[in-house]
Amino acid sequence: MDTIKANPDILKKTTYSILFIISFSHLINDLLQAVVPSIYPLLKENFNLSFSQIGIITFTYQIVASILQPFVGMYTDKNSKPFSLIIGMCFTMVGLFLVSIATNFTYLLMSVSLIGIGSSIFHPESSRVAHLASGGKKGLAQSIFQLGGNAGSAIGPLLAAFIVIPHGQSYVAWFCIIAIVGIFALYKIALWYSEHLSLRNANKSSHQIETHHLSKRTVTTSLIILLVLIFSKYFYMSSITSYYTFFLIDKFHISIQQSQVYLFLFSGAVAAGTLIGGPIGDRFGRKYVIWVSILGVAPFTMLLPYVSLFWVGTLSVIIGLILSSAFSAILVYATELMPGKVGLVAGLFFGFAFGMGGLGSAILGKIADATSIEYVFKICAFLPLIGIITGFLPNLEKKKKVEN
Repeated sequence: MDTIKANPDILKKTTYSILFIISFSHLINDLLQAVVPSIYPLLKENFNLSFSQIGIITFTYQIVASILQPFVGMYTDKNSKPFSLIIGMCFTMVGLFLVSIATNFTYLLMSVSLIGIGSSIFHPESSRVAHLASGGKKGLAQSIFQLGGNAGSAIGPLLAAFIVIPHGQSYVAWFCIIAIVGIFALYKIALWYSEHLSLRNANKSSHQIETHHLSKRTVTTSLIILLVLIFSKYFYMSSITSYYTFFLIDKFHISIQQSQVYLFLFSGAVAAGTLIGGPIGDRFGRKYVIWVSILGVAPFTMLLPYVSLFWVGTLSVIIGLILSSAFSAILVYATELMPGKVGLVAGLFFGFAFGMGGLGSAILGKIADATSIEYVFKICAFLPLIGIITGFLPNLEKKKKVEN
């Protein structure tokens, strides 16, 4: 620690080892969360569920995460809790085990609620870890962090297709082993996080934050615009994560396992797009990445419901690649609007994203029951057009450093 005190610039270096470990932990967290929607066709058959009930399952665990995450973020902005990351993973693990032995719909809802609690604890503090380890390369750090989550969302359905679908609901319990691996990774992160906080406290005089000269009204308006963009992105994403497999099975009569492969391709494209978005935002400006990412995907979403299976797969990859580049840019842009409040911003935006995904799933399930899955994809195709409001965001490239 004496060396660090003598050379506080060490605190400003990008710590890639920590970024990769927290990204790996994010991979595990989101892989485990992806298991439940991946086995919806199995659960629908086992419990004779309607599409509305499928939507309620998604709504339940995502709304729990949505409500809790901002409060967790606000609390940890003032009281950092490095080892809370492990507690979050434990909640997720218990929730998955209970899903594996659930015997009715109510039991399922209680089980997925624990997964939602785990997510609400994990995301704000893990986002702070990525921020602290960024060394100023905030877009890159957030992209590496998000890459893990999106990769996990891609791998989860694939593992579920080959582990759970052929053998039954009880095999969900095997994913608890992956959760244990995540706990060990997060223990390593917690040790680094604790040490880093001690070093920052010992070098408070050298610590600086970036600020801007925007009015409170402009900041508030900008945050509202960003949340509306999150709404359009995640409402559309919920149509894919919850109902893409049903759409493929219904329209093209493919098997459950084949549909999971298509979901994996989409999720893989999301992971790749996430990695690209952050560094491009660092270089060219986050506002432009957000604009292109959301509005630019509209032509492809509007084509998707009307083409053949080959082109559905191709368009879904293009959509995933473009649309996913927005979130890292949105999150970093928001932290620049509210400097020094990383936990609150992460909790608010992750929470809102989860909430919109859950609400979208519930509403779209109702619409699917009343009409058809194909109709759901036709109406959701217009959501990216909301991206045009990105033009009202101020440019934040020029900032002034002030003492914290």
